[in-house]
Amino acid sequence: MESISTYIGFNGKCREAMTFYQECLGGELDLQQVGGSPMEQMWPTGGKELIYHSTLTNGNMVIMGSDMSGPNHIAGNNMALAIGCSSEEEINNLFNKLGEGGIVLDPLGLKFWGAIFGTVQDKYGIRWMFNYYKEQQK
Repeated sequence: MESISTYIGFNGKCREAMTFYQECLGGELDLQQVGGSPMEQMWPTGGKELIYHSTLTNGNMVIMGSDMSGPNHIAGNNMALAIGCSSEEEINNLFNKLGEGGIVLDPLGLKFWGAIFGTVQDKYGIRWMFNYYKEQQK
């Protein structure tokens, strides 16, 4: 396993929240907007200013977030543990083990950013996101 990080859904307040966290915690903030990205084709009209992915990094601290969490996410169920995997075998193994008895929210598959990615909610209600770059291009 390469890493485990917190991923937070903000329902339209990602830019504001992640900028606040940067002001408080320091570090480098990367905001990726829907407008001008491949997500633009998948998102309904409007919302081009929304953030589909953000990363705040300061040393070993990594906080990730997005506005793409959906309307049913509220504070408390809007977070996931994001695991950066080091092999296809590992991502498949962890996805299947942590998903056992739970719900597959996004099946493992190759995504537009070039990684194998998937999300499960485990039998305890915790969301887990898995990401593996075959080419290790981070």
